[in-house]
Amino acid sequence: MDEIWHDRKRNFMGWPWSFTRYGLTKELLTIKTGFFTTREDEVRLYRITDISMTVTLGQKLAKIGTLKCCSADKTLGDFEIKNIRDPKKVKALLSELIEKERAAKRVTSREYFSHDDADHDGIPDDIDDDTH
Repeated sequence: MDEIWHDRKRNFMGWPWSFTRYGLTKELLTIKTGFFTTREDEVRLYRITDISMTVTLGQKLAKIGTLKCCSADKTLGDFEIKNIRDPKKVKALLSELIEKERAAKRVTSREYFSHDDADHDGIPDDIDDDTH
């Protein structure tokens, strides 16, 4: 499958002196790390549930940033796409592709809401115990 985006993890100066490579297709994000021993992880885009972006002062100076991805992938779990160029653009692209994949696969995520008026048994406090 054709890559839509790829980059390398960059050092504090923004130079790609790293053995971590990222690749993105319409369905999948890959993370390859290592030189002597290499590891390749992949996550299906529909398994990514949330993305946030962090850009520190040093990253701003080097024109790079980090994306934190929350994932339902059992092997990879939550992960970071560290020190990449144009993190805002990549975040927007990734979000768009994730939504398209979720719609195509008809995947919905379950949101868990806490109820302030419920105690440990899940029954709201304002319901009288004698009425059960």
